[in-house]
Amino acid sequence: MVFVYDLIEELCKGKGITVTALCRECNIPRSSLTDYKKGRIKSLSTDTLCKIADYFDVSVGFLCGEEQIALSDEAVKAALFGDDFKVSDEMWRELKHYAEFLRHKYTEK
Repeated sequence: MVFVYDLIEELCKGKGITVTALCRECNIPRSSLTDYKKGRIKSLSTDTLCKIADYFDVSVGFLCGEEQIALSDEAVKAALFGDDFKVSDEMWRELKHYAEFLRHKYTEK
């Protein structure tokens, strides 16, 4: 339950808005998300999930943790370095090797 709320909150942060602003823009009662976060209700309505998914241009399955979004290399580069920084092929290979090193380091324990 909290996972979905946390994801919605992260999506809002990424867009530079608050959960309250999201609710206002999607015509969703703010209390429904608060009640969901606090466990007073067990699920959000399909209508609410659809409005939120539409707003962020993701699927309801993504909001519910059933799907993952695959990011292109260019999207990852932009997220790590910014849109205006040119990442060379050598830098990109080095970064991927370092990520692989870290993955092995922390999964072998």
